Amino acid sequence: MKYNVVFVFSDQHRLQATGYAGDPNVNTPNMDRLREIGTDFPYAISNCPVCSPNRASLITGQYPLTHRVVFNDVTLSPNATSIAHAFKNAGYDTAYIGKWHLNGKGRSSYIPPEERLGFNFWRVLECTHNYNNSFYYADDDVKRKWEGYDVFAQTDCAIEYINEQRKKDKPFFLMLSWGPPHDPYNIAPGKYRERFKDKELEIRPNVPVYTKPYVLRNLPGYYAHIEAIDDALGKLMDANDENTIFVYTSDHGDMLGSQGLGKKQKPYDESIRIPFLMKLPGESIKSFDEIFNTPDIAPTLLGLCGIDVPDTMEGRDLSEVIRGKKKA
Repeated sequence: MKYNVVFVFSDQHRLQATGYAGDPNVNTPNMDRLREIGTDFPYAISNCPVCSPNRASLITGQYPLTHRVVFNDVTLSPNATSIAHAFKNAGYDTAYIGKWHLNGKGRSSYIPPEERLGFNFWRVLECTHNYNNSFYYADDDVKRKWEGYDVFAQTDCAIEYINEQRKKDKPFFLMLSWGPPHDPYNIAPGKYRERFKDKELEIRPNVPVYTKPYVLRNLPGYYAHIEAIDDALGKLMDANDENTIFVYTSDHGDMLGSQGLGKKQKPYDESIRIPFLMKLPGESIKSFDEIFNTPDIAPTLLGLCGIDVPDTMEGRDLSEVIRGKKKA
């Protein structure tokens, strides 16, 4: 029996902003639960901590100097060999839902099938951060709108896809890409923002005094987004069966005032270290205590599913290490 794969990733969620990593300000019970039942990668890093370059490395298993997407809104070659191509060639159905940010031809532009890098099921917009007024394309060039906060609508779409796939005698590879907690920080649903209204927050010790007003203005909204995506993550986890490899991670982190800096593209832990949690069918180690870099993701997932890794991929296949069969 072939494993199904559900790969969920958010945008700009730093490792430090999780309950299991010790952040006293935020509750992430579902991320914490995934860590308890799966494998934690405490040294997972974003090899180029900005959206398009990191996503290109995730999809191709290559480093930026190879795939040539070295900053945002650059087109990843539609001729690139992708992780979806590898799964598709192994008999999988392939699906992508949410933010893409690899086409580079306009953030609201339609992406035709020949430029989708091997994904069949398609509910995608190139890029938006207007999470309450969010659009997508499906099989044609008609722009459709996600209802409400797009994280919840996209999660419901993913669950519907999973339920439909169960009716078929075919494994699937699904990528779900959420926009939050990327700024704008203060537009999460009201019930999540209300949790942080007037709440006294503990600021990281590497935040300079002059940066604290910026941090205190934005940190509540950042945490509100994270608690919202944690709820969505829990709902999605519960929709999967024991034959599924389930991953939660992010494309990069967010400085949020640490070292006096904001957002990403910085060589500091808050920018490059990301949550990476994986639940496997059967046995696996509890913690992968080595560096796990973005180009390693694609070959490792393929290895876990017994699929040949394309020669174009530069990352390491660490599947046997995760299974506890050998050392890194």
